[in-house]
Amino acid sequence: ARFTIWTPQGYAINLGIGKIPKELPDNKSIFEMQGKVWVNEELANENTFIKADALVKTGSNSYVIFKVGKDAHILRENSQLQLQGSNVVETGLNLLSGKLLSVFGKRESNQQKHTLRTSTATIGIRGTGVYAESDSDKSYLCTCYGHTQIQSNVNPEQSEEIVSTHHDAPRFIFNDPDNKKLIVPAPVFNHTDEELILIEAIVGRESPISAIQSYSTPRRGY
Repeated sequence: ARFTIWTPQGYAINLGIGKIPKELPDNKSIFEMQGKVWVNEELANENTFIKADALVKTGSNSYVIFKVGKDAHILRENSQLQLQGSNVVETGLNLLSGKLLSVFGKRESNQQKHTLRTSTATIGIRGTGVYAESDSDKSYLCTCYGHTQIQSNVNPEQSEEIVSTHHDAPRFIFNDPDNKKLIVPAPVFNHTDEELILIEAIVGRESPISAIQSYSTPRRGY
């Protein structure tokens, strides 16, 4: 038997029955990968350990599903992600290019603010699930659930606080649009509830979306 999650890009995450998502042990980072994945410029395999300061890259038709401490990510094809932190405690992410789906564990009140940076925005995150895309002229941020603070890199005075329960307020963040409004509403695309539930599971949590949609019978072919 196989357990399949179809992504909006048209590739399938095919999991053997033994790989139905469950919490990864502390000595393991990668849950699933396909194609070419590099960690700190070296080709990775499923035994590669990813620390909180690693540079993670994917090639064409490639992806990697991994965790760092209490955070978990799906890095899609042709993407570059610079993690910031030490050991397995992330303090920030810089999505240099490409597409990233992430869930974050809650930080202690005395811990450094956790941020996600894209080409055009800096996003403060708090125990949140987010999907981001980073292109040279714009970026995209969906606060799938939780609380974010989006700030334009071009004009920090333009910012928006988002509180979401289910993909409620996705945004494009532009570099220099004609109308000078840098943060604008956007549709939901390129990520799914099933993927969020999967990556919450590998860090031992139940996604808030599980209350909306049962994971026992995932949709196929969406």
